[in-house]
Amino acid sequence: MKVLVTGAAGFIGFHLSRKLLAQGHTVVGLDILNDYYDVNLKLDRLAILKDHAEFTHAQVNLSDASAMESLFRKEGFDIVVNLAAQAGVRYSIENPRCYVESNIVGFFNILEGCRHTKVKHLCYASSSSVYGMNTKMPLSTHDGVDHPMSLYAASKKSNEMMAHSYSNLFSLPTTGLRFFTVYGPWGRPDMALFLFTKAILAGEPINVFNYGNMERDFTYIDDIVEGVARVMFHIPEGNPNWDGNQPDPASSPNPYRIYNIGNNNKVQLTRYIEELEKQLGKKAERNLLPMQPGDVPATWADVDDLVQDVGFKPDTTIEEGIARFVEWYREYYNV
Repeated sequence: MKVLVTGAAGFIGFHLSRKLLAQGHTVVGLDILNDYYDVNLKLDRLAILKDHAEFTHAQVNLSDASAMESLFRKEGFDIVVNLAAQAGVRYSIENPRCYVESNIVGFFNILEGCRHTKVKHLCYASSSSVYGMNTKMPLSTHDGVDHPMSLYAASKKSNEMMAHSYSNLFSLPTTGLRFFTVYGPWGRPDMALFLFTKAILAGEPINVFNYGNMERDFTYIDDIVEGVARVMFHIPEGNPNWDGNQPDPASSPNPYRIYNIGNNNKVQLTRYIEELEKQLGKKAERNLLPMQPGDVPATWADVDDLVQDVGFKPDTTIEEGIARFVEWYREYYNV
């Protein structure tokens, strides 16, 4: 297969591209290499991918309609996996415009490219953030998600709605993947595990929001990538039992599907920090702070549909996952 992976120099896109290349696929990795976080980390990821003859880097901006149209027509992709987005709940409060340009305008250009070049399947990253004010646990794709807590979450919800419209109008098979708190080697420097590790090793305090009363479905990167790799080759079909009187948000009469990819296990933030302290051999000084705007106190993924449809359930423990991250961090940063 010829696969377009957008955000290929990003955390998840890098790991997915490596897996697909190892499986023998041809990968075109789109990444604009913006400076939201350390570009050197992105370049180092990209350098590893460029060692593969079947990998090509396309430095194209998702919001550039003509460049995107040209890329799609030139390459003729079989499958597209959209992992490029402006990430981060907190940053969406400071700089909302870039979320509209990347996550909405950019996603529209991907949909148009898929439509006009007859792509077999579009998979795209959604987020657990779409659950917003939902408190029924575990969080299920079969429940409505109409109360986002941030523009980031709203942009991801809009992707799901836009995808459905293209599945309906143009029979484009689309699958949205709601990722739950991804962590692991080569991770994003703006995320908690990275920030905590850097601060603890430097002897600096860590910021612990909601006074530590947070629960997260921490999901190891290899489990995320395995889930994506299985789903992208599982092309959705319309649900013949879909009922407009009781509409199921996770499916449709059209070739459209939504899945959670999470560890199906909520962990207290304090427990997560304790395991990191154990792996680093050093205690953290904790700066306890109130909940931040746009954040939620808990996430926990219902993954029954993922198990049923592609036979995979994430299961990496935080003990395993944090140990692997710390090993990578010490080697990469020579600490």
